[in-house]
Amino acid sequence: MTLSVQSDIPFLTELRHDLHAHPELRFEENRTAALVASRLRTLGYAPHTGIAGTGVVATLDTGLSGPAIMLRADMDALPVRETGTASWISRNEGVMHACGHDGHTVMLLGAAESLAAQPPERGIVHFVFQPAEEGGAGAKVMIEDGLFERFPTQFCFGLHNWPGLEAGRLGVRTGPIMAGGWRFRIVITGKGSHAAQPHLGTDPLTIGAALVQEAQLLVARRTDPMVAAVVSFCIFEAGTTDNILPQTATLAGTLRALDPQVLNDLKAGLARLCSGLAEAHGAAISVDFHQPYPVTVNAPDATDLARAAMLRLMEEEGGPVPELDIVPSLASEDFGFMLERKVGAYAMIGNGDSARLHAPDYDFDDAIIPRGVRYWHTLARNCATAL
Repeated sequence: MTLSVQSDIPFLTELRHDLHAHPELRFEENRTAALVASRLRTLGYAPHTGIAGTGVVATLDTGLSGPAIMLRADMDALPVRETGTASWISRNEGVMHACGHDGHTVMLLGAAESLAAQPPERGIVHFVFQPAEEGGAGAKVMIEDGLFERFPTQFCFGLHNWPGLEAGRLGVRTGPIMAGGWRFRIVITGKGSHAAQPHLGTDPLTIGAALVQEAQLLVARRTDPMVAAVVSFCIFEAGTTDNILPQTATLAGTLRALDPQVLNDLKAGLARLCSGLAEAHGAAISVDFHQPYPVTVNAPDATDLARAAMLRLMEEEGGPVPELDIVPSLASEDFGFMLERKVGAYAMIGNGDSARLHAPDYDFDDAIIPRGVRYWHTLARNCATAL
């Protein structure tokens, strides 16, 4: 299979560098969305803009009865200060594409171009460029804004780059592939006192330290060791000087699990711990759970379609052997909201030996752009004949 998009890889690479240099946070992807819509119009599409604020959707309709599928890429960046040295590093101080959404965007644009040139035999393909994956649940917001009503679809597919996996190597699995998660914020209110007279106060720091330690037992001793789960405290703030025990302490972090019931149990367990420690120490402890993401669960039928596309691509073009039962991750992904509503599959593409996701020195590997484009292209064409 020869794809016309091959000659446009330099353009896609240049566009990726431009997006990387101009990252935008969740629901602020105005420039990115405008570039995406402009490119789609150049390719002959009539993109729909403003979905969930900055989302963009374009549709390829072959005019022949067949399956309707949805291919999705995320567009937002992260509040991270970039430390890389490439000429295309972020020009927006404190914001960077630390998760490769710039690469995801251009790979899907490349697929929109290649499929316009070589469309599926029948059916419909929706190209979805989604805002706010990073903590904003942009997929959920798009759904609430009528995504599936405006663009009826049978199958949804997603693709994410993965550092540590051989560059260009594709991977997928049936069942849970990304964890569900909750963010939490805990405020411990005690009684401030002089550091030399701790008995006259109620120290929120020691209570918080106990909470951090006890919470680890929710996984180590309250969760089936065969089920992947994690409790991570990422913020612990308290005090203003070194001779005063503070009045309050604030802790924040995340709960993750590959099983929805385990995730619910962790949430209930952490709330129970806070209540118990408050009673034991005579403090007030409030806990706020927010930004829930569901477990991303790949359906068997959709996963088989993804596997078939990966194997066909390898047969036709060579390259790394795909991981057909890839190890799941405890990272969360709002594509799970789509898979709660529609049959679908989320896949990985190796980013090679790069820095890890969300690291300040991370960068997307431009060399995998053609592979990502061809995966999307092969998947869409295969769906048209297999469904």
